[in-house]
Amino acid sequence: MQAIFQVTFPFFALVLCGYLAAQRRVLPKAAIPGLNAYVLFFALPCMLFRFGANTPIAELLNPVWLALYGGCAVLVVALTIWQSRALGLGLKDASFGALVAAFPNTGFMGVPLLVALMGERAAGAVIMTMLVDMVLTSSLCLALAQSEGAGNGRQGLRQALRGALANPLPWSIGLGALFSEMQWTLPGPLDEIVRMLASSATPVALFTIGAVLWRSNQAGSRRTPLRHFAPVVAIKLLVHPLLVFGMGWLFIQAGAPLERFALAVLVLAAALPSASNVSLLAERYGADNGRVARIILWTTALAFLSFSFAVRLFHAQPA
Repeated sequence: MQAIFQVTFPFFALVLCGYLAAQRRVLPKAAIPGLNAYVLFFALPCMLFRFGANTPIAELLNPVWLALYGGCAVLVVALTIWQSRALGLGLKDASFGALVAAFPNTGFMGVPLLVALMGERAAGAVIMTMLVDMVLTSSLCLALAQSEGAGNGRQGLRQALRGALANPLPWSIGLGALFSEMQWTLPGPLDEIVRMLASSATPVALFTIGAVLWRSNQAGSRRTPLRHFAPVVAIKLLVHPLLVFGMGWLFIQAGAPLERFALAVLVLAAALPSASNVSLLAERYGADNGRVARIILWTTALAFLSFSFAVRLFHAQPA
């Protein structure tokens, strides 16, 4: 367990550093959007491009992995919406609760963390989960959120898909996959620029997560009842990974070509805390951002222990 903490502790410590820097005003609040833009449009796309360029396209589009992870994401969305509606929440807030329950922080945290834990062999499966969440999970939840009171689910779905297509991360993965398939390489100086930007992605992204968490928590300062967010935290950190594991075990028993290593990667991806950018989406679409911010904050804080325990449970040894 000590070897696992030696890998996971620095990742979560950098998140805490970002939170404290924003809280103590060492990092001005006005600087947070700039940090977020740097990670989203420069550093992280370069990191994902490099991983995509070194990953066979058959892994990025593995039909068994897609069916397993995508099916579980839809089930988590359905469960969370049912739970939220049972509390009397509207469809918009229920949909954003479902998004924050089913969408782990794979881009900013999961890819570098799981590669550090399990080696570059894990990159293909982790990146595939990102594609599922950015295209399927987010589009489904945003379409449902926009359909409340509008009576036009198709329009909501179209808007959600346009948002997914405007995200630079899937395009960077796709470009990397194209380079992998065609066996292309970047010219030396350009490759060095991409490498330098990619190398900055992990520390800056983790620091930014902390700052964004602080800002979201301030924006959603209205008190949220515990019963409105605690069940979603449990669904994210416990139900989601256990569901992926259980469904994966059934896949293996049915004879599906699913390696235990790949299943471990998918389970650990599901065990990550909620994606921090969901808070920005909730604010943009007029949902209860305070509820979403607390779910993200608590899943991130508790994941230091729950994620490390999941790594130990699924025998993922640090690379």
